[in-house]
Amino acid sequence: MRNVTLVLSDGTRFHGKSFGYDAPVAGEVVFNTAMMGYPESLTDPSYAGQMLTMTFPLVGNYGVPPFTIGENGIPTFMESDKIYASAIIVADYTEQHSHWNSVESLADWLKREHVPGITGIDTRELTKVLREHGVMMGKIVFDDEPDNIPSADYEGVNFVDLVSTKEIVRYNEGAGKKVILVDCGVKANIIRCLVNRGVEVIRVPWNYDYTDMEYDGLFLANGPGDPDMCNDAVEVIRKQMSISKKPICGICMGNQLLSKAAGAKIYKLKYGHRGHNQPVRMVGTDKCYVTSQNHGYAVDAKTLGKDWKELFVNMNDGSNEGICHNTNPWFSSQFHPEACSGPVDTEFMFDKFVETLK
Repeated sequence: MRNVTLVLSDGTRFHGKSFGYDAPVAGEVVFNTAMMGYPESLTDPSYAGQMLTMTFPLVGNYGVPPFTIGENGIPTFMESDKIYASAIIVADYTEQHSHWNSVESLADWLKREHVPGITGIDTRELTKVLREHGVMMGKIVFDDEPDNIPSADYEGVNFVDLVSTKEIVRYNEGAGKKVILVDCGVKANIIRCLVNRGVEVIRVPWNYDYTDMEYDGLFLANGPGDPDMCNDAVEVIRKQMSISKKPICGICMGNQLLSKAAGAKIYKLKYGHRGHNQPVRMVGTDKCYVTSQNHGYAVDAKTLGKDWKELFVNMNDGSNEGICHNTNPWFSSQFHPEACSGPVDTEFMFDKFVETLK
C-alpha cells in the first residue's frame, strides 16, 4: 500500500495508505454514519463529485456482491451501473472478507473501476473537523508524487446533468398505470419499488418536457449536487402542475425540485445528512421514523407557497424532510423510503403514491 495524504481545503492533513486505485483525486469530502451499505452508497449517483468518508471504522469485511442485471434491466444488488463516488475514505480496511453473496474484495472492485480508496485515516477526527467547519473540498495526494496535484470543483457544477439518462427508458412496459420518472440520478431501488407495485415506469432525462406524454403520475428522483442548478426541471414541473392535478411524488432531490416549483428557496446544510439513522417526524402527529438519507441541501419550509405545507421534519435539526399540497396529491420526502441498505419502514410513501394513480 502506497502512502497517501488527504489534504482538506483549510489545510488540514490526514495520512493514510492507498488500498484502491492508485491515482490522485479531488472532490467534496463528506461523511456517512451508516454501519453498512458501502456497495449501495458507492453506486448511488447522488455521491457524484464527492469523496465518501465512512464513520464506522471497519469497512470491507463483507466484500462486494456480483454486478448482475435482474428483470427489466435493473441492477440486482447495486444502485446504478458503476461507482459514482470519487473516492472512499475509511479507518480500517479489511482485506479478508466473508459473505454468502460476496464475489470480490472492496479493493479489487475499486481498482477495477478506477476509484481510489484510502485507509488508516482517523475518520473520527476527520468527521469532527467536517462537523465543525462544514463539508469542504479535499485532495488525495500520493506522497511519492508530491507534484501530481488533482483539482476538482463542486459548487457551480450541474452533476445532475452528468449522471441523468440521455434517453427515454421503459421498465415493466404495458404492466398498468404509467409513471414518468424524472431521472436526476435515480437509485435502482426506486425503480424496483415502483415496478414491484405493478406500474410501468418511463424514465426520462432530468430536463425533459414530459407534459405532452400520456401518463398517470409523476415521480421526481434523487440526484447529486445543487438543486438550484436544475431550474429547467423546475420549470417543467411548474408547467405540469398548471395544466393537471396528476399525482406527483418526489424523493431527496425530488423534494427540493418540487419545493422550488412551489416557490420555496433552498440552502446548503453545514455538513448534510448522510446515514441510516436520521429521526424524522410526520408533522401533526407523534409518529417518528428512523430514515436513510443522503443530501447536502435542504428546503427552507418558511418560503413555501401558501397552498403547501411541511409533511415531515427532522428531529435533530428541525430541517424540512418533505412537503405536500393542501388539496392536490402532490407530496415528497427528503429521506429515502426505498433505502436498500437501510431502514425501509417508510416504503409506505410508494404505496401512497401508487394508490393516488387513477
